[in-house]
Order: sequence, then C-alpha cells, then structure tokens
Amino acid sequence: MKPVNLKQLAEELGLSIATVSRALQDSHEVSAATKERVRALAAELHYEPNAYASSLRRNQSKTIGVVIPKVTNHFFALAINGIEEAARQSGYHVLIYLTHDDYEREVAIIQHLKGGRVDGILLSVASGTEDITHLESLREAGIPLVFFDRVRAEIATAKVTTNDYESGRLATAHLLAVGCQRIAHLLISNTLSIGQNRHQGYLDALAAQGHAPDPDLVLPGTTDNARNVQLIEELLRRRPDIDGIFASVERLAVGAYHACHRLGRRIPEDVKVVGFSNLESVSLFDPPLTTITQPAHDIGREAARILLRAVEKKRPVLPTQSVVLASELVPRRSTAVAVSSPL
Repeated sequence: MKPVNLKQLAEELGLSIATVSRALQDSHEVSAATKERVRALAAELHYEPNAYASSLRRNQSKTIGVVIPKVTNHFFALAINGIEEAARQSGYHVLIYLTHDDYEREVAIIQHLKGGRVDGILLSVASGTEDITHLESLREAGIPLVFFDRVRAEIATAKVTTNDYESGRLATAHLLAVGCQRIAHLLISNTLSIGQNRHQGYLDALAAQGHAPDPDLVLPGTTDNARNVQLIEELLRRRPDIDGIFASVERLAVGAYHACHRLGRRIPEDVKVVGFSNLESVSLFDPPLTTITQPAHDIGREAARILLRAVEKKRPVLPTQSVVLASELVPRRSTAVAVSSPL
C-alpha cells in the first residue's frame, strides 16, 4: 500500500493542501473542528509526514556535519556519542567525516559541506592545518561552526575544550612529585592550540620547581605510529637520563610503551609515563598507564547543543558561548614510586 501524501488527504477532505498542512502543524489559523477532521483521517490512512520535504521548505537539512581527525582515538568515539545524543534529542541527523589528520582532506570536506548538505558543522582541526581560509569561508556561506577539542583561536566562534594548560601542568607536576628530573614531552602539534597549551603547562610546571627548559627533551609526534615509536627510541638512546615522559596524546603514550619495551627500559622503575587517554583498557596496560582523562562525552554533547541552538534560532555562534571542561589526573602504576623491600 502506497503511503498517503498531503495532496491525497486534502482531496479526501475537500480542503486545500495548505489548510491540511497547517492543521497538522496545529496552526492557530485553522479551527479546532477542522484540525480534528484532518487528524482523524490522517490517523485512519496512516499518514506519515515527509521530513525531508518539510526540511527543504524550511531551507534546513536537519543534519549536522562532524569533522574529526581520527575515529580510532577513543576520545573521538566518546565525543561522537555525546554529539549524537544531543542531535537525536533535537531531531537532527549526524554525518561524520574523517580528515585522517590531513589538511587537504579537511579542505575538501569543508568545501563539500558548504554545498548546503548540513545546517552546521562541529570540527576538531587536523594537526596539519595551518592555513585556515577554508574555515573562515564558512561564515560567508552562513554555515555555523563550533570547534571542539582541537580548535583555532583565530576563528570567532564557540569552542568546547578541556583545560589543556592546567592538564599539561598537572601531568608534569605529578611526574616531578614522584621523583622525575628529566621529563620528555611528546608533543602533538606545534600549530594546534591544545599542543601549545599543554606544552606551556609542561614548561611552567618545570619552571615552578627550578628546572630550566630543555628543547632537546621536546619531541613533536607524527600521524604515523610506527614512526613515532622510532623517534621515541632515538630520543631515549640520545638522552638516557630521561626518567619521565609526558605524552600529550594517546598514540604517543602507546608509542612510549613500545619504545621502552624495545630498549629494555622498565616502566616505572627506569621511566615513568603519563599521557592523555580515554581508553578504558589503559588499566590493563603493563603497567597500567597514569592518565589525564578528558570528559569526552560531555565535550561532544555540549558542542552539539551550542551548535543546534544557533541553528534552531538562526543566530550566529559567538566566542562568548565557549566552554572549558575539567579533565582528571588518574594515577596508576606507570608513575608509581618504587618501595624498598624490608630487610
């Protein structure tokens, strides 16, 4: 049985299509008696409104685009859950695009989305993005943009992040407190604000304890996991005095474990490691990894709520709507202090 449309309902009732549409939308322009007739027949004939056609009439797709660097990072999996939760509650669909941390892919995706396929965009910037012309063009196209996690401060819009500076300071201060004297920082990116803020927290924590900055202890990571392990190995060989590692992203913490294992450097006896991670399995690492755990689900949900409010009210997204959520240091055995056995 073919689905019934508005035209058929209107013909059956002897009313105009516009009147039937208004009745189904509970418009004050239609009498209560007419609304009741329309609803009764719609129910009898199992009429279902065409959401796609309705959205076209409102010039809305009822869809938001989510652009992320990777889906293998557990942070983004949790953030997507938060985004999808907020979108579903507001009757929106979610389209997910992966840049694989590649600038050219990011540009191509943004150009694709500018064609009216989505009502707004949630974006976590690729680590290779330096030129932000493609992001600035979204304002001209009238497409609202909200950053989450990885942001570009130059773009005047809302940003939902964690307290990256404080997290970097806290991770480094923790390593100092458990006795580390030469702490390497495995850096995510020199261009992304999360990398800059976490690195500044690292530097300030060292300075607070009288440690001069040592550029040789700072290692920028790559998007190639095997290459990261190789670079960390080279650093540990060159600097055998390193006794602490602060990894600013999950993949670099895992790379540090691999490098230490290959070199026979014991964790935590020889090198203590702390890293950002939302993986539940870090407690199963050998040894379990001390982490900075981000409120990934809440970050995604809050970013989506800000975007959807702007879309629904047809208002611009403002920098004053930005939100910073706190992360948590969770100590585990990768930074444990060795206890001497009693004689």
